[in-house]
Amino acid sequence: MNRRQWLLGGTAVAATTIAGCGPDEAPIVRPEGVAVSPFGADSTAEEVTAGLDLSGKTALITGANSGLGLETMRVLAMRGATVIAAARTIEKAREAAASVQGQIIPAAIELTDFAGIVAGTDAVRALGTPIDMLILNAGIMALPELEQVNGLEKQFVTNHLGHFIVGNRLLPLVQAAPQGRVVVLSSSGYRWAPPGGIEFDNLSGERDYDPNKMYGQSKLANHLFVRELAKRLAGSTTTANSVHPGVILTNLGRHFPEWQVFIARLIGWTFMKSIEAGSATTCYVATAPALATVSGHYFADCNAEVPGGEMNNDELAARLWQVSEELTAPYLA
Repeated sequence: MNRRQWLLGGTAVAATTIAGCGPDEAPIVRPEGVAVSPFGADSTAEEVTAGLDLSGKTALITGANSGLGLETMRVLAMRGATVIAAARTIEKAREAAASVQGQIIPAAIELTDFAGIVAGTDAVRALGTPIDMLILNAGIMALPELEQVNGLEKQFVTNHLGHFIVGNRLLPLVQAAPQGRVVVLSSSGYRWAPPGGIEFDNLSGERDYDPNKMYGQSKLANHLFVRELAKRLAGSTTTANSVHPGVILTNLGRHFPEWQVFIARLIGWTFMKSIEAGSATTCYVATAPALATVSGHYFADCNAEVPGGEMNNDELAARLWQVSEELTAPYLA
């Protein structure tokens, strides 16, 4: 357990990590064929996009009304991109749009409402504009008690299945762009996924519910979606990659115990990223010219890494895609 994992740990783990007794992180392995960028953990979204002119390009960002999504929207709009700001309600999207400068189009996409996703993505389709950057950013984390949507565990629904529908329904618009990119927010929390990666026989979450395990499963699913999508896009000009933004205190942690949030605010500056730095990897992967043909990878601190666990399991990725199609079939057309 390392200090970046502390925020979600229990009391004993927190005490150990605060004391600095946790082991170091495993050495980072870089995938072959992906250029190493000059940026790192402390780089900001503004820094990684400096000098880029995104005029004429369009990005869609889910969860654009707060945290990382809001900062990603602000920076991409500042660089000239038109941003479709998707939030749970049109009111939240409009409020976020009004808070930044640039060309912003508000949209309502509630990831637990599959029929609502259809309506929201239909509205985006009606714009008739290719999407250069589809950034699937929204998410929830570590729900303390089991919550379900249509009998399925809510983190899996929100973080993966909702985005699976958005991604598939808007993929033709991404493919219509000269070099479209799909960027999905995963997390190093994939390490908390259950043995075997995805509990296909427990997608309800009713067996041995654990907040972190279910969050880890959903974040593993985010990358496996990218991995399978990249295979399906092979030979095209469209790419798909996932990112780990880092440990950042945003409203993603609104379900944490109050004592953890208090301590995070007190000493988090010693190891946690700012929102400006947390948005950097997303903005880099969405815009960097050096990544025009890079697909199917996992990025952290603005560089590709080879993740562990089941993240490289192509058989699992293919099965997850099949099961996700079965669960969302009425909403994919």
